[in-house]
Amino acid sequence: MTIIRQGSLFGIQELYDLQPTQRFEAIFSTFNMDQIFAVVTKKSRFGRPVELNYAAMVYSLVARIIERIPFIKDLVRRLKYDMIFRLDCGFLVSDSVPSEAAFSRMITIISESNILESVQDALLIRAINEGYINDDTVATDACHFESRDQAPPKEEKPETEPKKRGRKTKAAREQWLIEQAELEANLPLFEKKIEAQLDVPLEQLRVEIPQEPRWGVKKNSEGKNVFWYGYKAHLAVGAKSQYILQSILSSGNLNDGKAAIPLLKGIQERLPISTIRYHTMDAGYDFEPIYKQIHQIGHQAVIPYNRRNEPELIGFDKHFAPTCVREHSYRYDSFDRKYETLKYSRPKECQTCPLANDELCQKVFKVKITTDRRKYTAPARGSKTWKNIFKRRTAVERVNAYLKEFYQLNNVRYRTGKRAKVHFDLVTLVYNAAKLAADRINALLNSQQAV
Repeated sequence: MTIIRQGSLFGIQELYDLQPTQRFEAIFSTFNMDQIFAVVTKKSRFGRPVELNYAAMVYSLVARIIERIPFIKDLVRRLKYDMIFRLDCGFLVSDSVPSEAAFSRMITIISESNILESVQDALLIRAINEGYINDDTVATDACHFESRDQAPPKEEKPETEPKKRGRKTKAAREQWLIEQAELEANLPLFEKKIEAQLDVPLEQLRVEIPQEPRWGVKKNSEGKNVFWYGYKAHLAVGAKSQYILQSILSSGNLNDGKAAIPLLKGIQERLPISTIRYHTMDAGYDFEPIYKQIHQIGHQAVIPYNRRNEPELIGFDKHFAPTCVREHSYRYDSFDRKYETLKYSRPKECQTCPLANDELCQKVFKVKITTDRRKYTAPARGSKTWKNIFKRRTAVERVNAYLKEFYQLNNVRYRTGKRAKVHFDLVTLVYNAAKLAADRINALLNSQQAV
């Protein structure tokens, strides 16, 4: 009998079980420190001390996430009394241990630039070139986490005069419409409707995302409202590889759907992934502009339909598939990419139906998805393929849990949105770096086993 030897999968947990020196070397080797060092290094002889090892300080911030050290003061204490840990972070024996104030100054410098985003993109491109990211589905979702800032006291709203009863005059209504249009035009970009983002460049979208902590609210699994004061993490994750392809930090009160278009444009413009075909999201992203953006980049949306007090369509079932005279749903057959048309075939019940040969019973039904992108998707709603693709959305929920439980996303120790974004970018960078390190070790073990 032939014995089949199955290779074991080396995961992130096995990476964390390695000796600290090996673990740090594997994770540090995945990203380029030169870009960050060029930002944080001192440019003149004035100001902060020149004898600090800034490259090692950045490595120690990464090591703090890896080792789950909760406070900067604990990191400083560990560097002071653990010589091996200090050497693993890149400090020389002759280097002085930086103080908490030195770390704070460096974090402030990093917060003034987008260097961590650039390092993240470079790491992802490296993973793509090495063949570890070849997903066909991207899962998008948001999770919330609290800020370090204290919530402001509740402001009492001034009493307003009661509105006059009755309908406005024609002149008053026209004046009111003009005022509403002016108010809408003067709103910040992310307070306008989502369609306003479609023609805005990616860099401008990234700059205008609100990042200060705000009160947020969402319904939990029991249908009760959960409130928090802080932020939201918006993630676009490869459903197969489980890399974080794009990430955005926003205020806690930002609607999930308003961060979808920046994530989609970021994947399209920053990452050369040719295998992506589907984007799956929950019902909170069911907005026409999001479907339009996904269609513009040549992909398909797999998003549950969120009914908004809409009447039932006569002649169609709950998945918007056409029905026959006896209200049997047509079966989804195929999708024609050239003409962007869904093809439905006659239901099974029509085989024994006395109206099968009648002119009222149509054999084939075709619908263009551009007639209504929300209702008609490829694959069609309710089909087995659509349900299987939607199940892949659990990948982003899994990554959300990893970031909170193992990478200290919930442990924000900085005030203000800019400094909290540094923590968020470090968390996502360390996660992707650990993922790439584990994939490289997996590939090495598989090659050794093959030999």
